[in-house]
Amino acid sequence: MTTEPSFRQSVDLMFNRAVALMDLPPGLEEKIRVCNSTYVVRFGVRLRGEIQTFTGYRSVHSEHMEPVKGGIRYAPNVHQDEVEALAALMTFKCALVEAPFGGSKGGLCIDPRHYEEHELEQITRRFAYELIKRDLINPSQNVPAPDMGTGEREMAIMADQYARMNTTDINARACVTGKPPHAGGIQGRVEATGRGVQYALREFFRHPEDVKKAGLDGKLDGKRVIVQGLGNVGYHAALFLSTEDGSIITHVVERDGALHNAAGLDIALVRDWIAHHGGVRGCPHGTYIEEGSKVLEEECDILIPAALEGVINMNNADRVKARLIIEAANGPITAGADEVLRHKGVVIIPDLYANAGGVTVSYFEWVKNLSHIRFGRMQRRQEEARHELIVNELERLSRDKDLGWTLSPNFKEKYLRGADELELVRSGLDDTMRVAYQSMREVWHSRNDVTDLRTAGFLVSIGRVASSYKAKGL
Repeated sequence: MTTEPSFRQSVDLMFNRAVALMDLPPGLEEKIRVCNSTYVVRFGVRLRGEIQTFTGYRSVHSEHMEPVKGGIRYAPNVHQDEVEALAALMTFKCALVEAPFGGSKGGLCIDPRHYEEHELEQITRRFAYELIKRDLINPSQNVPAPDMGTGEREMAIMADQYARMNTTDINARACVTGKPPHAGGIQGRVEATGRGVQYALREFFRHPEDVKKAGLDGKLDGKRVIVQGLGNVGYHAALFLSTEDGSIITHVVERDGALHNAAGLDIALVRDWIAHHGGVRGCPHGTYIEEGSKVLEEECDILIPAALEGVINMNNADRVKARLIIEAANGPITAGADEVLRHKGVVIIPDLYANAGGVTVSYFEWVKNLSHIRFGRMQRRQEEARHELIVNELERLSRDKDLGWTLSPNFKEKYLRGADELELVRSGLDDTMRVAYQSMREVWHSRNDVTDLRTAGFLVSIGRVASSYKAKGL
């Protein structure tokens, strides 16, 4: 078996490849590379008549901007190296999409499927308590978000725990993002990362030159797609691509195998089956395939790895047939596999850009919490009133028989409606993904020594981090 770099080593190798093309002072390069700090906590919770001890991590990679930002994952294989690598990716991700945060990440060594809801609340409260008392959850210093194994419920619990411990902090709700809307969250946050993947692909397909580099043509309509991992990110990406862009989801890969339907899987029905049965085995909406990992090597136009890191590695990269891979997960392609795929001419839309939709909408939520007002509340009706003036004038003109024209059906209804919070969030996310892609694309196409989007993305983000440090006097 081929020796594979770890996830942490893969991130370092990709960082090294980019900084080798930059003219940074050695000291500044090292400052950007290293993780500032990692806090390891071990705490006990009385469950089922005995004390169980849990190990948690919160890593801060870079404080070139504050607060630092990054999710907290609950998984049985969480370890320090993984958390530090994810924190580093968060630094570069935030810089690339111009979210004003440093990079951080957290993790708790736990399999949430083995615990009842009330037990998870006890564990989450105690973990939050340990982080809060060290300012590792704080609206102005460190702002967590959901990740693998966590969601709105855990974020609401953490926010409540912070408020209990900081009763006079008027900005308490901004201490975490990814909360449910009724607890200070924002519309569109749950599907934000999957929606960001969709917007990233739409932007890629707006540039025929880039599409041609991947050996493809046309638009997203009719493209055959394989999705690995139908969790929150994979599900929403697959759902939006199939229902809004006409893409055909031919395969879905899950932990217990894969599902295939050449005519296209109904993603909502597949997700519903998984929710009730824990996997895709026995699902009547497609053909079951026992060895799910082999499906990554099937023919397709677009491959979307949306689960764990390292699923495409040096042992299978040469057999991957996809022409375009978009990394919806963090680090699904190892550094070694990345090199193999690049030499094959595969275009990779990298994780530090592709899955940045989550942190982008988290940024919007944080701003909403600090401003204490939902987006659209001040201007929506004023927009509608101004639009109504135009519509009324158009209706008056349309009654003039000499002009011979009428308003299109539903025009008035569509034009009059002012943007609500969800529409504004989607607009902001779309704009962010477009601008970030264009910043990478400019480097990709303007420099002969940059042959891929990942290196271009790292060059843009490292350059911005370096500028921030220089502005601080480093």
